Amino acid sequence: MPEEGVAFVARKQLLTYEELTYLLEIFTAYGVDKVRITGGEPFVRRDLMGFLTTISRLDGLREITLTTNGSLSSEQIDSLITLGIRNVNISLDSLDKQRFFQITRRDKFDEVVAAVMYMVKKGMHVKLNAVIAEGKNTEDILPFIELTKEHPVSVRFLEEMPFNGSETFEIPKWNHVVIKQHIVDHYPNLIKVDDGKNSTSVNYQVPGYRGTFGIIASYSRTFCGTCNRLRLSATGELRTCLYGKPAINLRDLIRSGANRDEVVSELLRAVANKEKDGFEAEGILASAPKKSMSFLGG
Repeated sequence: MPEEGVAFVARKQLLTYEELTYLLEIFTAYGVDKVRITGGEPFVRRDLMGFLTTISRLDGLREITLTTNGSLSSEQIDSLITLGIRNVNISLDSLDKQRFFQITRRDKFDEVVAAVMYMVKKGMHVKLNAVIAEGKNTEDILPFIELTKEHPVSVRFLEEMPFNGSETFEIPKWNHVVIKQHIVDHYPNLIKVDDGKNSTSVNYQVPGYRGTFGIIASYSRTFCGTCNRLRLSATGELRTCLYGKPAINLRDLIRSGANRDEVVSELLRAVANKEKDGFEAEGILASAPKKSMSFLGG
């Protein structure tokens, strides 16, 4: 989040839980079988657990996952497990307490680590997402790898993306090639493990280690050819590519009185007109500053 904070959107501009459920019913009817709830921080929204309970009953929804900052209580974690939610991504850019504070400006390191360890103890599948950037946390790459020695977690190293809300962005020095080479220099006998269909990460394991790690080429966009993701913002903007402009605002569409068939038609049109890759999508908006990830969602 920006150090100066953000201007929060008025509640009436947010999709209600009822509107979100209605849209998810349509998505699942047309083949979407996995939903990730992200943010900001999803748990700042009141009665999130009630919403998760509702959508967990949707026909065709195979998996619900969460991306969170990890400041969760054991009671919240137990509630997720009760709902069958066992896959959680934790945004964690450093394993050093001081660097964690410098990055997040919050003294929550011990709380987050305790939550991660509790999830692992409970048998949840935990992914730790670390955005790697020069001068910020490159020292944490090897400690993250060592974390996978004793703990069955999946670490994901992400290239820095140009979504900082400013008009300038330097091409990241620590791209996916550099990150991998840095790891190989210290762990030359890496094992390639299965990436899974439509995965954005290229995944590896150190022989004998319990966990795995992956590298996501967020800026280089090497995975565009297999991307099958849609992103729906809290205010209804549907993006078929994170680098592109919103294809449609579904909040405005359903509040204008559009019926289900009309919503479906607009959804199909949006997907059919998706750009071939993130570079083409970005080119359309080349002259516009990138929105901050605090608005787009993690």
